[in-house]
Amino acid sequence: MKKFLLLSLFLLLLGNFAESAPVVPVTFSQNEKWGLKDNDGNIIVDAVYKKIIPLGQTSWIVQNKKNKFGLIDNQGNILVPLKYNHADRLVSKFAKFGNTNDYGIYDAAGNVIVKPEFSKIDILFGGMFLTYKNYKYGIVGYDGQTILENEFDDIYMPKPNIMRIRYEGKWYELEQVNAETLTLPADAKHNIAAKEDLNIYNIVTNTGVMSGYSVLTFSDYVIKVFSSISPAHEDTIDELMLSQGADTVNILVKLSWLPKYPFVYARKYYQNLRNPNNGPLSEIRYELKQQIK
Repeated sequence: MKKFLLLSLFLLLLGNFAESAPVVPVTFSQNEKWGLKDNDGNIIVDAVYKKIIPLGQTSWIVQNKKNKFGLIDNQGNILVPLKYNHADRLVSKFAKFGNTNDYGIYDAAGNVIVKPEFSKIDILFGGMFLTYKNYKYGIVGYDGQTILENEFDDIYMPKPNIMRIRYEGKWYELEQVNAETLTLPADAKHNIAAKEDLNIYNIVTNTGVMSGYSVLTFSDYVIKVFSSISPAHEDTIDELMLSQGADTVNILVKLSWLPKYPFVYARKYYQNLRNPNNGPLSEIRYELKQQIK
């Protein structure tokens, strides 16, 4: 009797699991457009999209005939309006949409994780997004909580457990010991002391002044020099790839992006030149300000 009851309970749980598991449709092509069908071949979403890219098991990044990107669910309901020129899929569960200054991050349900108000958003180690607007950097967690407001001149991570931050012309390094990946508390600017295993160093950029751990290494200078030579090129490639809609292989196979390159590059170079905090003239500006003081 006990075995029968256990077997019945197991079958009941298995049935409930099967009912709750999402049925993932499959893509199909018709007249060089894409749509969705169920496992029985029934059409769920008509083949009206130029591109359709899965996001998790419940939604799809799509591109319409006007080359605008958005997000739909498995039934074709629009979760994020199709109004963006650029799209990207991040860590298989987030979608990044944006035009010029309205990039944002959305989850598979279409919920806003990072508000669409940034000119750039990138992934950092430790479940964090690097945000950029008005020439300032900030950090938002995967849960959507702001960790650092956009008040910093530069932020980058040379290693998963190390972060380097430039604030008001000075460099600082955060190193999380006893961990392979750095994690920061919410509102880290005011709660940084809450991390007991987090060391903070003041980095001296003039290697002739000091020696020891607090001095930037040669490799750091190489990174900064090369990133300053032509960040406009990197930004241009990023934008052209994002215009392919998370299908970056197209930029290597198709050459339709090539005529756009000089125009996008010129715009990105001008934006970088104007950057008062991290552009090619930032160090000169900072030195002049210090002399004026």
